[in-house]
Amino acid sequence: MAFARLSSIVAIALAATQVANAGLTKRVTCSTGQTTANAKCCALFPVVDFIQQNLFDGGECGEEAHSALRLSFHDAIGFSIHGGKGGGADGSILAFNQTETAFHANGGIDDITDRQFTVWQQTDLSAGDFVHLAAAIGTGNCPGAPRLQFMFGRPAPVAAAPDLTVPEPTDSVTSILARFADAGFSAAEAVALLSSHSVAAADVVDPTIPGTPFDSTAGTFDTQVFLEVLLKGTAFPGNGSQPGEVLSPLAGEMRLQSDFLISQDARTACLWQAMINDQNRMMTQFKAAMAKLQTLGQKGLTDCSDVVPVPAPFAGPIKFPASFSQADVQIACHTARFPTIQTVAGPAPTVAPVPGS
Repeated sequence: MAFARLSSIVAIALAATQVANAGLTKRVTCSTGQTTANAKCCALFPVVDFIQQNLFDGGECGEEAHSALRLSFHDAIGFSIHGGKGGGADGSILAFNQTETAFHANGGIDDITDRQFTVWQQTDLSAGDFVHLAAAIGTGNCPGAPRLQFMFGRPAPVAAAPDLTVPEPTDSVTSILARFADAGFSAAEAVALLSSHSVAAADVVDPTIPGTPFDSTAGTFDTQVFLEVLLKGTAFPGNGSQPGEVLSPLAGEMRLQSDFLISQDARTACLWQAMINDQNRMMTQFKAAMAKLQTLGQKGLTDCSDVVPVPAPFAGPIKFPASFSQADVQIACHTARFPTIQTVAGPAPTVAPVPGS
């Protein structure tokens, strides 16, 4: 009798779970023909198309996509879990662009804020929703990237974020980790967020060479940047040594001082090395860290992630650039085996600037 009663209880629980799951997976068909999990998200599909055409040249992983991702970070990181540092992922960097682009750490970001401001004003989105939707769309244009979460419904920002909240490439590892911790991020999450440098480029570290990428595959979201930051440097890509850069292993490529120090620091070296040739780890951890970053200071949002484009898959695997091997790696993690990676055939390459810079 007791067993029969337990079976009935289990059956009722399973039925309730199936009903709940059915409710969770129910789709809404929008007037545009697309489907979404929430009717509130229907209004975003035309906006996504508009942003793709007017900001990302129809869906390219180019300079605007890279810069949109950078802008979302610079907007959101102006936040503290202890209070007193700004509204987080609220779009203040766009709404109060004249104030925030004047900050030293935001150097070179005025180009993308100018581009986005014009496009934003042609939509009905809040500044925060626009900045973080654009970042998700732009990232989705890059092969190998995860499909980022997008949460909808941010209110208008009330004020600019304060200065000195964005880490800079000249900062020490201790300072960078402390700033991330103040915003609520662990060292592992900080390293995960640096995956963005896979599709990034420097414009103002050395202003004589704008659009200088941080790895040799800047059009693909992959772990190549984690590998190439560890290679022995031999030269600077532009006008000699500049604050915030260290010797680079490849012609045309820039290695940020902060990236290199984080790759070598005992607190982060193994976190850095673990990313190398592990595309799934990079994608998963970056997506989770970005979901946290893009909702800092926000609440009551609607999940509209299904409006974000699905990125093309990573073709992989990564390889050492031609003429390099494991003998050129400056290994700083001595508790884990370095992955086995093949080398591209041919002479050492020269990395081209990111188009459109």
